[in-house]
Amino acid sequence: MNFIRKMLKNEKGATAIEYGLIAALIAVAAITAMGNVGTSLNKTFNNVSTSMNG
Repeated sequence: MNFIRKMLKNEKGATAIEYGLIAALIAVAAITAMGNVGTSLNKTFNNVSTSMNG
């Protein structure tokens, strides 16, 4: 019974999970931002290529 009480009082696991969720959220935001920048760069390079060929 004491073991269960210690596990319920232990907050280190909860803190680790919270940090993991924050890191995952930051990663998703970074991936989304990089995807948008990549799309924008692709359009820019296509415009430059079209201008050089035409």
